[in-house]
Amino acid sequence: ASPLHAPRSTAVVGASDDPSRDSNRITVYLKGAGFDVHPVNPNAARVAGLRCVASLGVLADEDIAIATVVCFRRSEEIAAIAEAAIAIGAHHLWMQFGVINEAAAARARAAGRLGVLERCIIKDHRRLPADRHLVRAAVPPAPVTPATRTATAPV
Repeated sequence: ASPLHAPRSTAVVGASDDPSRDSNRITVYLKGAGFDVHPVNPNAARVAGLRCVASLGVLADEDIAIATVVCFRRSEEIAAIAEAAIAIGAHHLWMQFGVINEAAAARARAAGRLGVLERCIIKDHRRLPADRHLVRAAVPPAPVTPATRTATAPV
């Protein structure tokens, strides 16, 4: 299933408590769209009014199932995040614009997960017909830059 079709539990790794940061905007958007959002940042206590955890492992330790991991970290950090996402049973690894790690996407695919590279989750969610998700959050669109690519595993 697509990570966008129905609100599901989503971890935003690298979520920022700074409202001017894209990771904060995405967290706010997903929360407003009805997703069960879990910000992950060891240096923040709360993001968008939500309790922030230090790592994906903390979510697993608290028995919080995560379907999608959205990554706002440098590309070279994504391999470790992909391994953690696989370890906690996440179904999707989503790398935002500017975040590209082909090896991590391949590892996700090899583990039977969906790996999305360099795509904006807000833009993709807004493209869905209204009946495919619960609500559309009212967050102004972010500027678009590079072309996008998606790598998928057979389902």
